[in-house]
Parts: sequence; C-alpha cells; structure tokens
Amino acid sequence: MKTIRTLALVALFIVGGSVMAQNKKDQKIMNDAVKAKQTLLEADSGLERFFNESAGYVIFPNVGKGGFIIGGASGNGVVYENGNAIGMADLKKLNIGLQAGGQAIIEVIFFETDVDLERFTEGKFEFAAETSAVALKSGIAFNAKYKDGVAVFALPKAGLMADASVGGQKFGFKAF
Repeated sequence: MKTIRTLALVALFIVGGSVMAQNKKDQKIMNDAVKAKQTLLEADSGLERFFNESAGYVIFPNVGKGGFIIGGASGNGVVYENGNAIGMADLKKLNIGLQAGGQAIIEVIFFETDVDLERFTEGKFEFAAETSAVALKSGIAFNAKYKDGVAVFALPKAGLMADASVGGQKFGFKAF
C-alpha cells in the first residue's frame, strides 16, 4: 500500500511539474507577446487599426528562421480574440530556393472576420507559397489591406537573411 501511495505521489509530482513547466513557458511567451505588440506599435502606429478592428490576431514574438538553399522557421505565439488571449499557437515553415543567413523576427497575423479566426483555431489554416508578410517600416501599415481574410506583418529583430524562396507555413493551436 505504501508503494502504491509513493508511486501515486511521484506520478502526481511529475505530471504537476510538467504542467507547471508548460505554464511557465506559456507565461514567458505571453509576456514576450505583450512586449512584441508594443514594439510593433512603436515601429508603425498604423497597426493600431488592425489591433482594434480585427476579429483576432496571433503574435509570434520570437520567430527564428534560417537556411542555405533549404530553410525553415519556427516560433510560438499567443492567439487573441477581441483583444483577449484565448490560446497558444506554434508556427513551422519549410522553404526551398535562393536563401542564406539567419534572422529573428516578430510576426503578427490579423484575422479580418470571426470565420477567418475560426479557421485558424480549428487547424484549417496555412499559408500558401504566394502569401508573404509585409516587412514593417514606419507608415506602411496605414495603407495595408487584408488579403483572403488575413494581414501579416513582420518586424526583423536581429540577423540578416537574403531570401528568394518558396514554401509554406503551417500552424498549430491549443486553447486555454
């Protein structure tokens, strides 16, 4: 009986520890997303309109990408609906073509309607090869428009990458 109780306590500790670790990881990503939003707004105040009027958005505060002919990118982010965090997201990208280097970026995807956001949260959303993010420069967001229900912006943080490749991005979503 003592052995069973001890094993149960150990199992509870392990499961509880992994949940706490996941919550700490999610909390760090959420804190980074809040800072990334502020950084995005400082880079281009025109994004305020997208943050206020979109049905939802996902902020990936730390996307790492790199490659030499074959490249990839990955990152974790926070999904918001009407300004409230509703879950966590992950991004994976694979591409091929003329590219070299490495870079860290902030990426934000705005969803024009509830249906567009729902496609994302149900896992029915991925970028095709022709979809690309608008590189933020001051003032560019004022004239930006949604395309197929989404508007995507990227802000380089560090590194340098030359990229003329094609590929796609795939996303995952986990609700709170």
